[in-house]
Amino acid sequence: MAEVLDVAVRLVVVVAAFLLLPLIVGQMEHKAMAHMQSRLGPMYAGGFHGWAQLLADGVKFAQKEDVIPAAADRRVFAIAPAVALVPYLVVMVVIPVGPGLAAADLDAGLFFVLAVMGVGVLGAIMAGWASANKYSVLGGIRAAAQLVSYELPLVLAASSVAMAAGTLSLQGIAEQWRWWWLPWQAIGAFVFFAAGLAELRRPPFDMPIAESELIMGPMTEYAGFRFALFMLAEYAGIVVLSALTTVLFLGGWQGPLLPGPVWTLLKVFALAFVVIWVRVSYPRLREDQLQKFAWTVLVPLALLQLALTGVVRVLTA
Repeated sequence: MAEVLDVAVRLVVVVAAFLLLPLIVGQMEHKAMAHMQSRLGPMYAGGFHGWAQLLADGVKFAQKEDVIPAAADRRVFAIAPAVALVPYLVVMVVIPVGPGLAAADLDAGLFFVLAVMGVGVLGAIMAGWASANKYSVLGGIRAAAQLVSYELPLVLAASSVAMAAGTLSLQGIAEQWRWWWLPWQAIGAFVFFAAGLAELRRPPFDMPIAESELIMGPMTEYAGFRFALFMLAEYAGIVVLSALTTVLFLGGWQGPLLPGPVWTLLKVFALAFVVIWVRVSYPRLREDQLQKFAWTVLVPLALLQLALTGVVRVLTA
């Protein structure tokens, strides 16, 4: 009975974090972009510093009509947002925030995480195909092509840190991490983070969506609550990417003075701010530039990191 209760409590905590942390990141993005780009709108909702902007967005989505195109595949159209969102909830189950503080510690946790994260793109493909809109279909195909390109450097970069730690367990990798890994694994950290941004289709890698243009890729026909689920999936992806980068390359909960979970959250939110800063600071890549960056920059860098890790492991064995 005690074991069942322990599992239930862990799952409740994971679900609560899954519902809360993406909203905090969304509010942080509103405020950061308002300051960086002098956006006045997000600074007014609710009065003091626009504290109610996120609530205003929620009310706006709830009030919008849930429209489904007449020619759409209604069943696939309806479940696509959930397919895009749920994989990030599953991934959070195995991400540790402290020593022994994870809902589940899998021996092959890293492989599990990388495999489940790749499922999220199916939501974009399903949304594009089910919308009965040629532009939505093209957006879904672009999202799939982007995943294929950036999955390889993502996996190679993650493999280098797993090789360094000698384990595929996320808990084990964080425990094996030492401060001198920061310069040694810096290339892998850059590759992993950049490839993760591309898989999330975040700026400057947001060609499949391009929300500032006339359409929004596979989400063009979505409105109301279903569209809000796609937005929640994006922010949940930011939290998951930041958490994985923290565990793999920044030592997870390791740090002086403060409790381990506090260090984990501080690192996660610092990386989430970097995601927002990159969005504000860099223009969107063209499709050919996006593909070229993956195959001519990130993949060679990831292979270089693997070779360096192999040399260091042999010399320190």
